[in-house]
Amino acid sequence: MASAAIFSSLRRSRSPSLDAFLAPVHLENDVVGLLKTLTTVASDLISSYSDKTPSFQKKNSRSLLRKIDLFLVLLDSVRNSGDWWSDLPSTVVLCFKELYLLLYRSKILLDYCTHSSKLWLLLQNPSISGHFHDLNQEISTLLDVLPVNELSCLINNDVREQIDLLQKQSVRDKLFIDKHDESLRLKFFNLLNEIGTGRIPSFHEFHQFFITELGILDSRACRVEIEFIEEQIVNHEIDLEPSASVLGGFIAMIRYCRFLLFGFEQDEVEIALGNRSSKRGKKRGLISKEIADTFITVPKDFCCPISLDLMIDPVIISTGQTFDRSSISRWIEEGHSSCPKTGQVLVHKKLVPNRALRSLILQWCMAHKIPYTQPENLDVGSDPFPAAPASRAAVEANKATVQLLIQQLENGSDCGKAIAAREIRFLAKTGRENRGFIAESGVIPHLKILLSSQSPIAQENAVTAILNLSIYDKNKTRIMDEDGCLRSIVSVLKSGHTIESKENAAATLFSLSAVHDYKKQIADEEGALSTLAGLLRDGTPRGKKDAVTALYNLSTHTANCAKMIEYGVVNALIEALDYETVAEEAAGALALIVRQPIGAQAVGNEEKAVIGLIGMMRCGTPRGKENAVAALLELCRRGGANTTERVLKAPALAGLIQGLLFTGTKRARRKAASLARVFQRCQYDSLHFNGLRLGLGYGFAGNSTTGTLDSGFPAETVSVSMSMSVSVS
Repeated sequence: MASAAIFSSLRRSRSPSLDAFLAPVHLENDVVGLLKTLTTVASDLISSYSDKTPSFQKKNSRSLLRKIDLFLVLLDSVRNSGDWWSDLPSTVVLCFKELYLLLYRSKILLDYCTHSSKLWLLLQNPSISGHFHDLNQEISTLLDVLPVNELSCLINNDVREQIDLLQKQSVRDKLFIDKHDESLRLKFFNLLNEIGTGRIPSFHEFHQFFITELGILDSRACRVEIEFIEEQIVNHEIDLEPSASVLGGFIAMIRYCRFLLFGFEQDEVEIALGNRSSKRGKKRGLISKEIADTFITVPKDFCCPISLDLMIDPVIISTGQTFDRSSISRWIEEGHSSCPKTGQVLVHKKLVPNRALRSLILQWCMAHKIPYTQPENLDVGSDPFPAAPASRAAVEANKATVQLLIQQLENGSDCGKAIAAREIRFLAKTGRENRGFIAESGVIPHLKILLSSQSPIAQENAVTAILNLSIYDKNKTRIMDEDGCLRSIVSVLKSGHTIESKENAAATLFSLSAVHDYKKQIADEEGALSTLAGLLRDGTPRGKKDAVTALYNLSTHTANCAKMIEYGVVNALIEALDYETVAEEAAGALALIVRQPIGAQAVGNEEKAVIGLIGMMRCGTPRGKENAVAALLELCRRGGANTTERVLKAPALAGLIQGLLFTGTKRARRKAASLARVFQRCQYDSLHFNGLRLGLGYGFAGNSTTGTLDSGFPAETVSVSMSMSVSVS
């Protein structure tokens, strides 16, 4: 689908769009080729859009096509006039080149009106009418400067009279805004305003507007409207009219009407049962097929450097290079830490959406009639633009929608319940206010029941909905207080139908464990710790991340240490030191566990522990190094003589400590200085690093130089960067 950014090319004072750059440079001195190209473009416009009447802007579209038809008559007359037309005056050629650009801008506008959703066209009615008026003004200007007299020998009187008539008509034409369309637009706003005041319009009012007047006849049509408006918000957060918050209100109203008017139809059931993903795959396949069938060359910049295919969701990595999200994500998950194009080391692994390039790809696909599937699972966590605050109308509409969904959860079919859980999951993705009133409506008991559903889709939607709701602190209490809810979440973690369900259950435990009082309760739940340890060992890259973050949170409660040892969590954390994506969090959890003698003993007995922590000090992230040196320091303090000796005799440890003293974070330098003093207590009167003698007072600002160890291990010395996206797919 087209993007609203295309309209920027229609006003001459702004930068042209992608197609506007397709000026016939190769036809600079080829008048014959120029006229043939103009005839082809004009003919294609007439044939393509004469039978495609947009939902709105009908009169403006027909008027523009009639004018293009007259230009086509002029071009045919010139081409059929004999050999004289091959030597046209330069002023005529210049006008024809301008006509070329005008035809392309007309194509963009007509294509946009044809492919836009009904409600988006309705909302943009005055603006789009203005663009048609701008094109009419350009036609008027072009006809003013067109030297018709110099064409008199090439065109007959009938054609000349038609051109003169077109010129006079273009001068007289005024901005036309269809009164019927405008009344519908105002009615749309009035419905939203009523919802904002707390009054929800009746079934009859919505039926009259959506079905009778707009012709939105089923649930699928509502979904198309929602997705199109959401796409406009994603692409144009800043230059957007109406504002994103107002559009959010319209989306909420359409979503409510979707269930109020059409209920839970069979096509929705098919989507809930998983057919959507297969349809999406078929649709994406059409892109490559369409290109192959029509021999269109995809611009090099639109292709992913890894897959060489047209990018669906282009993202930028830390080196500044752009890749398709799926390809670069797979590259990173395979353990690579460098840019596949330049070979540079990745400073971080955040993927930033390349919105400008995605907009150009959209325009290019539209111009060449190539289907384009908007990525459904955009990483909201990496979105640099904050979400617009929800309007009062959006909140009220969402509240009304939640009531319909709860009714479905109470009395609906199994498939209907799965759909309702999915919608609650989506509603709870963003907005503290949304999460608050959804939980207050009493949805958690119904979602808990679905956690035991035999339907994989219902279970996955239910656990993800609970995850999204749990982001709001007050909801954590509601979830934990619901009898049997924690047990059901752990049950999904252990034996969920899909890996996504298990991963989201782990992420839910991480979210709930943010409350200190719940850490022990979660750890005491049968199977929670052992299953998280298993997911950390054998899960997908994302599953390992979910598991390690949950285990890190649980390790901060001292009462959980013994059970974490008993159920194999410590061994799993030590093994995780070998995985770059989770090593930082694993080292942080170990640094907390070894603060207790029983934990230090368990970690110290594992030979791989010291090796793994030394490896983290050598090539981990700055925070990973910080956590590793903190864990080694605590091992020396509380692990006994044998463990201390093993740590201090580790190869290259002295050099690594020296490196942290110079280049580590503030906390890492402080821990490295404390570990250096352990050397002294082990009867080293000084440290020798590759021949360099360092006094113990070197760089230890704020630390005692008497050899006395720190009396405690401040919690702030363990630092783990925690983040969790609530836009789980």
